[in-house]
Amino acid sequence: MYFIPEEILAKRPWLRHYDYDAPVTINYPRYPAFDMLLNTANYTPHRAATWFYGTEITFWELYLTTIRLANTLIELGVKKGDRIGILLPNCPQFVISYWALLATGAIVVNLNPLYTPDELKSVCKMTGMSGLITFDMVLPNVRAVLNDFDLPLVIVTRLFDFINGAGVSTKEDLGLLPEWHHFSELLAKSTNTVRPRIPIKPEDPALIQLTGGTTGIPKGATLTHHNLVTATHLVGLWGRSVTEKVPIERRVVLCTLPYFHVYGEICAMSYSIFTTATQVILPRWEIEEVMNTIALFPEFSFWPCVPTMLQAVLNHPRAEELNLGVRFDFVNTGAAPCPVELIEKGKDMNIYMSEGWGMSETTSLGISNPVTNLKKVGSIGIPYPDVDIRIVDIKTGEDLSVGERGELVIKSPLVMKEYWNNPEETARQLKDGWLHTGDMAYIDEDGYVFIVDRTKDMIIAGGYNIYPQEIDEVIFKHPKVKDVITVGIPDEYRGETVKAYVQPVEGAVVTEEEIIAFCRERLAAYKVPRVIEFRSELPRSMVGKAFRRILRDEEIAKMKKGTE
Repeated sequence: MYFIPEEILAKRPWLRHYDYDAPVTINYPRYPAFDMLLNTANYTPHRAATWFYGTEITFWELYLTTIRLANTLIELGVKKGDRIGILLPNCPQFVISYWALLATGAIVVNLNPLYTPDELKSVCKMTGMSGLITFDMVLPNVRAVLNDFDLPLVIVTRLFDFINGAGVSTKEDLGLLPEWHHFSELLAKSTNTVRPRIPIKPEDPALIQLTGGTTGIPKGATLTHHNLVTATHLVGLWGRSVTEKVPIERRVVLCTLPYFHVYGEICAMSYSIFTTATQVILPRWEIEEVMNTIALFPEFSFWPCVPTMLQAVLNHPRAEELNLGVRFDFVNTGAAPCPVELIEKGKDMNIYMSEGWGMSETTSLGISNPVTNLKKVGSIGIPYPDVDIRIVDIKTGEDLSVGERGELVIKSPLVMKEYWNNPEETARQLKDGWLHTGDMAYIDEDGYVFIVDRTKDMIIAGGYNIYPQEIDEVIFKHPKVKDVITVGIPDEYRGETVKAYVQPVEGAVVTEEEIIAFCRERLAAYKVPRVIEFRSELPRSMVGKAFRRILRDEEIAKMKKGTE
């Protein structure tokens, strides 16, 4: 452990609880994010960077392929600052596209493959996207978007084109429009392996991640190259008391988190590259496929996941047979609160576990339990190096004392630059460098943070962030609906599930199935309400504000009564 002066500990009491070799501060490199791939490829060129259904790509092959695609993108007109969407599940093509776009100076726009055409159009318009890299299975949605939005550059791949023995598709096979490009055919024609000489500054935008903001309406958190470099170094160095003891040749990361979210990009993909680990890539969460993949490997040095994933694996009939305590060197959960019972079950199975907290606006990191040092039941842990936190009165903004509950605010090199093209929301949530998280919390005398509530109404179901106002707006469009309020209600498996309270138009006859079917046509599957309750009146303030908390509390009370 480093010597820490008392005056520093007075401001950051949590530092005394860091793991013995965790850095208290880091001299973050001021290079573009792409250099992280260059560095690893340079000193371990022959190590497998990715594993996808048995097919491996070495770090050097990945680096050169990425450079070739970057040069091709520039030839096709991609310029520094252009917003280019990646609409792909986890696959080697995602990894290649992501790092190639960073090398060009373009800004990656993360897109969920489950988005409906309306959701895609909304993101295209908000970000001003000029290009899209996607795959064949979502082309009907892409074509629907192009009816209303011009995308000069569209590149399409087939998911299994990067699996040995599966063959490689062609532009004709996929029925692509003449002006569209085929991913593999572009690479086949590209031979330029000289890195583009694009001047990229640390403060330049690198990534736009959709998030909720204070209003509940999705915004684009703009993350810089320095944000990405900072977060990758922090997640790589935080757990080194365990992970660095695993030799490089045994470092393998189970990558089930979606790469279209910054949590997966930082804690799975970028972490793997920074620590010279092989990414075992799975394109979807399907529990039997996950268990079969786990069985193929004797060891995973790291598995970042969400509680829903962890619960499914620990409760699977093959869990005991696979001896998970031996196979997983370290497991970390995030994105949603992990039930204490689930953490204890993992410990009972001899799995080395921890959990943490972060936001899209903080490049997915911020607070985490130490890996080997003191953990406190119910706490999300202590701040990462170079992270300062305060608990403030939500009305006055004044700092509160130890144990008092208020809003958690954070200042760190992890904090986003801004909300894309939205200065009003940026000013509302970023004040003098402090990000107002919307989470109600308290800090104990050791600096451990306990989340007690959310000021935002965001629903976290199965690790997905769901914004109830977006669902309200869809259901409002139904001709038989007069009013609607959507809330997240507790769910043992998903953490929360979506429930919509609907007030029908007077005299109208509408069913739960009708509302759900209506939503399925307009929303990604994970956003569709699982439960509909009809009411003659819904709780709102005199100015029309939805009292979501009232409905949620009623639901919790009913659940408690049902268990008595």
